[in-house]
Amino acid sequence: MTARPSTGPATTPRRPARLSAAVTVLATVTALTGACAAPVAAHADRPARPAPASLEGVWRMDGYGTLVTIEGRQLRTYETTAVSCLPGSVRGTRTGLPGPGGRMVFAVRDGARVTVAPRSDGVARLSIQDNVGHRTLHRITRLPSRCHQRPAQDPRTVFDVFWRTYAENYPFFAAKRTDWAAVRDRYRPRVTARTTDDELFAILREMIEPLHDGHTNLSAGPGRVYAGSRPGTTVPTAAFLKQVDAAITAGLGPGVTRRQWAGGALSYADLPGRLGYLRITSFHGYTGREDYDSDLAELDRALDAVFTKARTSGAQGLRGLVVDLRLNGGGSDRLGLRVASRLTGRPYLAYRKHARNDPDDPRKFTPAEPVRVLPHDGPRYTGPLALLTGPLTISAGETFAQSLLGRTPAPVRIGENTQGVFSDTLDRTLPNGWKFALPNEEFLTADGRTFDGTGIPPTVRTPVFAPEDLAARRDPALARARALLSPDHPKP
Repeated sequence: MTARPSTGPATTPRRPARLSAAVTVLATVTALTGACAAPVAAHADRPARPAPASLEGVWRMDGYGTLVTIEGRQLRTYETTAVSCLPGSVRGTRTGLPGPGGRMVFAVRDGARVTVAPRSDGVARLSIQDNVGHRTLHRITRLPSRCHQRPAQDPRTVFDVFWRTYAENYPFFAAKRTDWAAVRDRYRPRVTARTTDDELFAILREMIEPLHDGHTNLSAGPGRVYAGSRPGTTVPTAAFLKQVDAAITAGLGPGVTRRQWAGGALSYADLPGRLGYLRITSFHGYTGREDYDSDLAELDRALDAVFTKARTSGAQGLRGLVVDLRLNGGGSDRLGLRVASRLTGRPYLAYRKHARNDPDDPRKFTPAEPVRVLPHDGPRYTGPLALLTGPLTISAGETFAQSLLGRTPAPVRIGENTQGVFSDTLDRTLPNGWKFALPNEEFLTADGRTFDGTGIPPTVRTPVFAPEDLAARRDPALARARALLSPDHPKP
């Protein structure tokens, strides 16, 4: 299956532990029609209740190039292309007995739980605990024969699986103005049986580097690691982050104290003029346990402390809130929606999500599934909102920003464009054991647009962490947000 790690220059990359959105699983349902054998005459007017459909067997997932097997209590995935079938990274063990309708929940080591539920005869839905949306699964007769064969590991086979995985799943070749067939024709002649690992890594990197996509990466052992990014993106260093923190602290003003949770990934401060400042630098990894349940509990603990009745209602409540995502490296989209639920009093569409679903046509996708923001059952802040973004707002940081576009009142977006990588990553393994990832989904606005590549633009364009501002401990984006939310605040 897939995970949703941010593989670009984010400070806190998304963990691959999420079988997440770029999941390439497949799956399903079969229908067992065993009805109770009661005397017909006694129950002629009562239709027999069919037994729950069985999930045992092999399933193909719409999109994601994945097969899923369910045998007894075990779930396993296979990563497929037209030329390959390799064991996937997801292995789950069923927890407890099947639930209503034959629903099964599988625990995955170092990953989020996977749930598979029958929908009809031969069809099922797969969902991942920390991921939004579902995957549709279809029953197939058996695993292809190549799934039982040990794959060749020679350089040309590795090249072919790598190229084919992109050819069948990457949705942005047209937007990136890339002729992927021409890429194959250019590079494959350079690969022979004698190509070294260093040479092969360099070739594969050269193939994908021009995509400038923060959700593309390749890991081929020590010293051979590549992660894409949009041109001009600053890779954070310890010195850079120290300067950023100093500039933000100065921008908040003297005497302002920030309360922190999740090891500093979540922080909040009350500012003069009844303003609030909420900074979120990650949507995962909030505790040492590195699991979704722990992250959710820690996030809720922080949100309960921030969104109190005093701050969200009454004459002394907040008159404006700044949400700072400028160093958000991504994580779980569900956690982003959890925050959005504290910022609205009405349900609304966050976005629609679909995945590429035709290996020969990058214009064909699975049906777009709507994802909604639902108001939290408790104190909520529904007033003016300023959202700070920049090129280091990445992945789940961007889907969270997108989830606020339909909010009323709409947030004013201040800063620079986000990185432009929304899809979960489709995490794959090559025949020689190398790991790589790519995006295969789009997150759509209500009118069908996508911000992939360009990122979400600001409504008020302001420099974000420019060297001259950091050197002077200035934060013009934060100053601009405070000015817009507080008419009596001095203009920046």
